[in-house]
Amino acid sequence: MKDNAIILTAGVLTGANAKTAHGLIRSSSRYTIIGVIDSASAGQDAGHLLDKVQRDIPVYATIGDFVAQSERRAKYAIVGVAFAGGRLPEPIVAQIKEAIAAGISVVSGAHDFLSDMLEVRELAERNGVTLLDIRKPRPKDKLKFWSGEIMQVTAPVIAVMGTDCALGKRTTAVMITEAMKSKGMKGEMVFTGQTGWLQGHRYGFVLDSTYNDFISGELENAVVTCWRETSPDVIFVEGQSALCNPSGPCGSEFLLSAQCKGVILQHSPAREFYKGQEHTGIKISLVRELELIRLYGSRVLAITLNTSRLTMSEARIFQEKIAQETGLPVILPLEDGMDRLSDIVKAYITNQ
Repeated sequence: MKDNAIILTAGVLTGANAKTAHGLIRSSSRYTIIGVIDSASAGQDAGHLLDKVQRDIPVYATIGDFVAQSERRAKYAIVGVAFAGGRLPEPIVAQIKEAIAAGISVVSGAHDFLSDMLEVRELAERNGVTLLDIRKPRPKDKLKFWSGEIMQVTAPVIAVMGTDCALGKRTTAVMITEAMKSKGMKGEMVFTGQTGWLQGHRYGFVLDSTYNDFISGELENAVVTCWRETSPDVIFVEGQSALCNPSGPCGSEFLLSAQCKGVILQHSPAREFYKGQEHTGIKISLVRELELIRLYGSRVLAITLNTSRLTMSEARIFQEKIAQETGLPVILPLEDGMDRLSDIVKAYITNQ
């Protein structure tokens, strides 16, 4: 049985920094989301606000409003935002303290560990609630080193990578995994971020809280274990950041250590510079990412577009333009669904 939970977003629910909240609003097999605490969006339905889908998840201005107005009690409050460096800004810390004072345990995926904050820890002890820091590194003796077992995996492994961070890679990975069922095929997903764990996905690890020496091994172990235990037709691996993102380059692990020979590449046409790095002047290049993936020996099956900050007519123009320039299928997952992409993946699997 899933535990009831609320999500803390401190006024940024509609922004890219609330991607953890967005994922949980869409789905979670670990928690039942019964509310969001966000003063800027109070009074609305979180699902409708996110993607025009009514999900009966009300947004409250404060913890006090939730306690007074909700007929259901929350066991957990989940920190639903992620900022550069995994820091917790003061508005979120204030919400965390309010939740604890209301007798609600807190789950956080930040690098600022709640259990290391004396005031927060003492408040939790006084109120008899727990603090769960899911990004705390696991002990080194519990981690796997890369062994080469990945070479035994016979199921195709496809990475959902991107040209930047916070683009919706996880959302696309979840959607295509589910969509394979409609094609009579069994897909499984390996998560690599905190939201994947919060959503309750069975296989994976939190990449950016893992010691660098063990990232390749933990990734390999997740894929191999998934393959051995479920015998899937295809495994999708959630990507992180981008190969060329200077603030956190990531991607070679998926192509080499996990042997992802197929790639779905997520891109945001409206985003010129890497998120949070506008001051550097370093521009995102779709062409450069495509070429690097090719040089690593993998094949891009399709490009999926994040249409944030675009009108639908602008999105369609970019869709056609990118398809012409790259010769690849270009898909709008949230707008058009997964039928075309699942056909592409099925054809790829069949021809392996």
